[in-house]
Amino acid sequence: MMIKFSRKHIYIFSALLVSFFYAAQPAKAFDQQTADSVQAPEGFKLRTVVIDAGHGGKDPGAFGPNTNEKTVTLALALKLQKAIKRDLPDVNAIMTRDDDTFVELHKRADMANNAKGQLFISLHCNSLANRKVTDVVGYRKRKGKKIPIYKTTTVANRTGKGAMILVYGSKRVGAQEEALRENAVIFTEKNYKDNYAGYDPDNPASVIMLNTFRDKYRKQSIRFASLVDSELTGTYNRESHGVKEQVVLVLDHTAMPSILVETGFINNPDEEDYLISDEGQTEIVNAILSALKSYKKQLEN
Repeated sequence: MMIKFSRKHIYIFSALLVSFFYAAQPAKAFDQQTADSVQAPEGFKLRTVVIDAGHGGKDPGAFGPNTNEKTVTLALALKLQKAIKRDLPDVNAIMTRDDDTFVELHKRADMANNAKGQLFISLHCNSLANRKVTDVVGYRKRKGKKIPIYKTTTVANRTGKGAMILVYGSKRVGAQEEALRENAVIFTEKNYKDNYAGYDPDNPASVIMLNTFRDKYRKQSIRFASLVDSELTGTYNRESHGVKEQVVLVLDHTAMPSILVETGFINNPDEEDYLISDEGQTEIVNAILSALKSYKKQLEN
């Protein structure tokens, strides 16, 4: 069967080649090279941001000496929503939960997709797993020799410090492709048929278009993540492990640019004090808010 490609299809194919080039770059280079290549359609306006307070209800998340992850993330999410309403009144800040409720991961992504979200921000706290320590607790004699007796114990690892920003891993894209197919975001533009030549899953050009969208969202995710990281480290002198790619279910299923902010290591007492303090929460919220303002301005300009 002959497949006819219009000039528009050729343009889309060319865009895929460009996106393939960026996707093939090593992870260490993406923060500058990929992030700077973000583009939005002419006349684009950032109108809907989805804020996801990690865990909740029967799922407390990680524990600190005095609190747990679900409590910290909800406090941060509520403050971030309030800050967005105050400083960006043209942006609708939607919460996946606004109380101590358990929300399944896939439902969080569904809520964001159904709301036609344009940016997804998931808030979490990090924690290090316990480590095993082996000590000599005595000796026994065997054939005239002293044989050490070892005992292995599990102790809490409270050495973790700093923030980390996650974006979805580029090697696992099946779930996001499905979300893109099912989500109406790409059809909300007034002239989407003219802009994207329609979408038909059986049309090779539409598959190319889908891949281009997926790669664009990845670039935008990295761009926003880099801005948040820069605000945390540059403005507030917060230690950070940088922007990392990781397979995170809630990010994989969102059909929009998405990041997960590990705000700090809650099982480190010093970090926990920062995370539950009004000063610490204000700094984290202001860092995300400033990054959001810069991201919005860059896209809309």
